[in-house]
Amino acid sequence: MITIYTDGSSRGNPGPGGYGTVMKYKEHRKEMSEGFRKTTNNRMELLAVIIGLEALKVQQANVMVYSDSKYVVDAVEKGWLANWLKKDFKGKKNKDLWLRFHDIYQKHKVKFTWVKGHAGIPENERCDQLAVDAAEGSNLLVDEGFESGLYS
Repeated sequence: MITIYTDGSSRGNPGPGGYGTVMKYKEHRKEMSEGFRKTTNNRMELLAVIIGLEALKVQQANVMVYSDSKYVVDAVEKGWLANWLKKDFKGKKNKDLWLRFHDIYQKHKVKFTWVKGHAGIPENERCDQLAVDAAEGSNLLVDEGFESGLYS
């Protein structure tokens, strides 16, 4: 099983933000992060998961995602996303990222586990540090979905 830890950060909501993702499989480990000049915490939490899933090199991988975001975990595990899809995200935010997530999610066997943030879980703490560092970095990207105003 591939394990993915994720976290998102936003300095202001909206404000500068970033995500951190740590992937582990046997002895292999990969860390990823990026920062954006204006975004939201929920977008970064979701993007962290998307980036991890998109980095997988095989189809139908067994994946466990650990996230401290109830927004992301509950949307999938409680079936909210399925209802949002049926209603074309009417009244919901982040449609662009949820559609991107749904596309990659269907290609794997993914389970989510919610973890309490800042609870001393080493990989979650590392993701938090990656996300914060990315949000505070000097090479911040444009979050097109947010800044276009269509999906925020």
